[in-house]
Amino acid sequence: MTTRPFDDTATRAQSRVAVVTAASIPDLEPDDRLILAPLAAAGIAAEPVVWTDPVVDWTAYDLVLLRSPWDYTERRADFLAWVSSVPGLLNPADVIVWNTEKTYLRDLAETGVPVTETQWIGAGDVWAPPESGEWVVKPAVGAGSVDAGRYDLGDPEHRELAELHVERLLAAARLVMVQPYLTAVDTDGETALLYFTDPATGTLAYSHAIRKGAMLTGPDTGVEGLYKQEQIDPRIATDAQRAVAERALGAIPGGTERLLYARVDLLPGPGGDPVVVELELTEPSLFFGFDQDAAGRFAAAVAAHITR
Repeated sequence: MTTRPFDDTATRAQSRVAVVTAASIPDLEPDDRLILAPLAAAGIAAEPVVWTDPVVDWTAYDLVLLRSPWDYTERRADFLAWVSSVPGLLNPADVIVWNTEKTYLRDLAETGVPVTETQWIGAGDVWAPPESGEWVVKPAVGAGSVDAGRYDLGDPEHRELAELHVERLLAAARLVMVQPYLTAVDTDGETALLYFTDPATGTLAYSHAIRKGAMLTGPDTGVEGLYKQEQIDPRIATDAQRAVAERALGAIPGGTERLLYARVDLLPGPGGDPVVVELELTEPSLFFGFDQDAAGRFAAAVAAHITR
């Protein structure tokens, strides 16, 4: 995939940023395109660039913004080598290395952040499935609910499918996660809280939130494309949700001052209090289209990082 030539004749005085995407979506997702106009208004020329394009000169950009390189899960080692070589990357490479495997949930739990209960199954481990209840099986490196399935382990057919799912992931040398299915997602949905750099403070600040409907309806049957389609609606985060999200942000290695963006996904746990499902620091959808000022806040955050 070859990136389109960039003509800087009219923008030589502007800052220049790369907006990183995957080869299958070279012009960005519609939601990410919403940031282009606010960036231009801030004097920042933003160019969609495919991360696997071998001819790109990454040093030509003031910043390199990770947005939708969603195919990285198929070749994480290559992706991590790439992020470690790119100057001006946001979020920074060491954060990406930590965040692209969901074992970061263990790190959060060790600091006291409430997270979804998780069993970890690796090479040589034998999984003894629980006798009953609904459970989620998924890989520790993954995105967009690809290779994830929901199983009622009291049902013999589902039980067998869950065991086969675990075996399939292990055979591909993938670390496996098994988590209880939190049924509140079927009624309350999942809440994603979005944070961008606040130019006034230089650290992450709350921007907006959305509600995601349940995505896992049964056993893993595969996904067409890079992610499962989601049902999204605007949502106002509660004080309790924001408190848990900010505890998670406070546990990020190296602090939040270096970060441009973060997304914290929460669900009500078994007792009803919010728990962290995922902490997204790599390539999360940021749902600019669900808050009229979100794209402008993001552009201001980018501008703040350029002037550091």
